[in-house]
Amino acid sequence: MRNMTAAQKETAAKDTRVREDMELQVLVAAVNEEVNNLAEKMHLETEAVIVNQCDHFGYQEYLHAGKRIQCFNTAERGVGRSRNQALMRADKELCLFSDEDIAFYPGYGEVIKKAFEKNQDADIITFNFKVDPSRRTYYNQAERRIRWYNYGRYPTYAVAARTKALHKANVSFSLLFGGGAKYSNGEDSLFLHDCLKKGLHLYAAVDEIGREVYRESTWFKGYNKKFFVDRGVLYYHLYGRLAKAFSLRFLLTHGFIYGFAHRFIQRGEMLKEMSLREAYKLMKQGIREGKNRH
Repeated sequence: MRNMTAAQKETAAKDTRVREDMELQVLVAAVNEEVNNLAEKMHLETEAVIVNQCDHFGYQEYLHAGKRIQCFNTAERGVGRSRNQALMRADKELCLFSDEDIAFYPGYGEVIKKAFEKNQDADIITFNFKVDPSRRTYYNQAERRIRWYNYGRYPTYAVAARTKALHKANVSFSLLFGGGAKYSNGEDSLFLHDCLKKGLHLYAAVDEIGREVYRESTWFKGYNKKFFVDRGVLYYHLYGRLAKAFSLRFLLTHGFIYGFAHRFIQRGEMLKEMSLREAYKLMKQGIREGKNRH
């Protein structure tokens, strides 16, 4: 800033300042949690809307760190239902989707606000979280635009958004995919797919704002028949007529371990108990099932 004029310095200072009236709300999808303790467990520093799937319906709210925590208990099932309910009730400028097994770092709210102040045209920004290596699907190494060729790697808990942009675009989470739904997972990819389709601007940030507390997956029961059929259904919804090509690409990319410069190839964990041909056949079965639903 040495060669800047006084006016330019003032403008630059304003560009990096977080608006005091900008508020963030965390939208939490939980299952069988004690909601009274959840805000403390997650290290929440901002307002939150918690939708907790349990065995009864009810509502309560309390203050945590001076912030309002709204809790909706519901006997319904399906993570998409929980996320839609939370999004419907979101009323702050920014929202951040989350799960009950996320613990946030101090100051996460300010980090998110600064990212949106820096990227004025961003409707959605994804952030980094520390997760178990076996569950990691991405880690943003550089700030960049998220487009059609790289949107499928992000879990929902990585997604922060301008609430008004989501409401205006009328996007929601699928009730067919995800924990508690008919098909195992994929509601996150479908949501970002729909956001891109509606013309929203998606970006990736390099900031790490929390960690995932490891737990056994509620939906992943191994690379079995259901896994590959469900993946085929998902790929039909994501890629349509290109679903078979993307299915084969998925199996070749994630089903094998390649040596240095591809000098040797061996089966990875995903195809340890099933051949490439069998897995591809099951994914094509899922594609047909997805197609027949229309």
